[in-house]
Amino acid sequence: MSDGAVELMRVIRGDRIESVHRGHAVICDGTGAVVEAWGDPAAVIYPRSSCKMIQALPLLESGAGRDLTDRQVALACASHQGAAIHTEAVSAWLADLDLTEADLRCGTHMPYADDAKADLIRGGEAPCQLHNNCSGKHAGFLTLSKLLGGGPDYVEIDHPVQIAVRRTFEEVTEMDSPGWGIDGCSAPNFATRLDALGGAMGRFAAAREGGGTRADAMARLTRAMGAAPELVAGEGRACTDLMRAMEGRVAVKTGAEAVFIAIVPELDRGVALKIVDGGTRAAEATIAALLVRLGVLDATAPVARRLTEGPIANCRGTVTGRYEVTLP
Repeated sequence: MSDGAVELMRVIRGDRIESVHRGHAVICDGTGAVVEAWGDPAAVIYPRSSCKMIQALPLLESGAGRDLTDRQVALACASHQGAAIHTEAVSAWLADLDLTEADLRCGTHMPYADDAKADLIRGGEAPCQLHNNCSGKHAGFLTLSKLLGGGPDYVEIDHPVQIAVRRTFEEVTEMDSPGWGIDGCSAPNFATRLDALGGAMGRFAAAREGGGTRADAMARLTRAMGAAPELVAGEGRACTDLMRAMEGRVAVKTGAEAVFIAIVPELDRGVALKIVDGGTRAAEATIAALLVRLGVLDATAPVARRLTEGPIANCRGTVTGRYEVTLP
């Protein structure tokens, strides 16, 4: 999958290149056509959590999410921090479904939010599935499952929820997925080409409410993410900080192993990238640089400078190096 990758980002310590990250990136228009590319646009990847807005499409298209608030829609697309703002919202959503945390199938991990983690440790408590960064997505799956009449194990590949997700994923990427793997939250994650993922984001960007069932759902998901960046990720996270810097006009979403997407409605542009070594810092730097290139992110914004330049500092606050984006 790394064949054809190009250098996208360097890490500099002193006056020496210490690390180099290579990858692939595409910018697509509203029809899904590639307008700019770096590396191999046809590289096959797992989109991981970058495609949560696609996984949430059946929730809205089916009518199962008709009564959801925009904040719940944003949570369905989230890889959140497990802070109280996230866990309380997911818990309330489950209660609306007459379900509990035990009905989730995402598994448990410590919350990423420092305050939430410290609270659990001080209280001698273990984390629960609400703290899982994907619990909002899974609440969406449960909402859809209730409509479809599926069994409790909604993450199984042959469950009606995942059948609907796969069908939708292949429709919006306009290609049959060559296979699937199990994501960190136990749901199937369908492989696709990078240009197909970027094309799907371009179609999201071109969607307008009033354009039909799919366009309505795409536009609402994009709008909800931009309006509630604190729910999509959390304080200090690149997704949240980038969307805030762009005042909600652009939706961005990271995925594990250094995948990142952006949906830019004002330009009818979608972006997708993959760093082949899985380096998050390089994915964050590259997406920020591409948003600057598109003119929707101010290059002088603190988040843009932090992600694309650094500086890198040690534990004493001494500046030891910097980042350098090297998009050809």
